Amino acid sequence: MRPAKPAGPVRLLAVPAAIITGALLLTGCGSDSDGRAELSVRAAYIPQPVSDTMAAGFLTIVNKGGTKDELTSVTSTAAGTVTLHETVGSSMEEVTSLDVPAHGQLVFKSGGNHLMFEKLKSKPVRGETVTVELHFAASDPVEVEIPVESATYTPKTGH
Repeated sequence: MRPAKPAGPVRLLAVPAAIITGALLLTGCGSDSDGRAELSVRAAYIPQPVSDTMAAGFLTIVNKGGTKDELTSVTSTAAGTVTLHETVGSSMEEVTSLDVPAHGQLVFKSGGNHLMFEKLKSKPVRGETVTVELHFAASDPVEVEIPVESATYTPKTGH
């Protein structure tokens, strides 16, 4: 009959394995932006407006983070007010916020959601940029320099 092997070494190996597994789980939780939105902006433009008092703005807000956020307002020194508009079907209405989904994007495009610059302080012309600050429910504000393009500009991204 052979003597049984001591259980000591097996127990010692089990503890480090549990610690390593726990550390990996914690690292996995932290790799998703600590559960925060991770926001950036691309494809921003303002078509040169026909009106001296109003202009539209388009852009895409990308969220690579694991938590949704909400765009709650937009400010700019170029206009008295900047409002958020949502287009549903054929009607456009002003809204107080728009969702930026986790691992998704909020698209402002011609014929869809858009920014409305009202009470322009001066009419933006092609080649200029307009500075805006995007305000969110949970994330820090994001400042964006939006180029003014021709009135007939069509972006390569389709919006």
